[in-house]
Amino acid sequence: MLKGLGNLGGLGDMAKMMQAAKDMQSKMADLQQDLAKIVVIGEAGAGLVKARATAKGEVTGLDIDPSILIPSEKEVIEDLILAAIRDAQSRAVARSQQEMQRLMAEMGLPADMKLPF
Repeated sequence: MLKGLGNLGGLGDMAKMMQAAKDMQSKMADLQQDLAKIVVIGEAGAGLVKARATAKGEVTGLDIDPSILIPSEKEVIEDLILAAIRDAQSRAVARSQQEMQRLMAEMGLPADMKLPF
């Protein structure tokens, strides 16, 4: 009737694949939680303005050196703040990719494999 099924060995392989997929899903969820806890710091103006962000890219704080808080320098300060935020977000992306590659290596997958996460 169903030739080739024999001892149903193919179903065991399918079960292993399903378990591996569940394990990967769990590890990815853990990674997302970890990324929310990792803090990166972006800088601008040789450290006069610093932005803190999570590795998920959420900006969580700013540190502005009081020496640059001069009203006539408002536009410069705004530019430095934006530059620090962009630097923090760039570092967040890099850290996120680094953590993803680490996880892929731990799972025995190619580091450059693209996942929909």
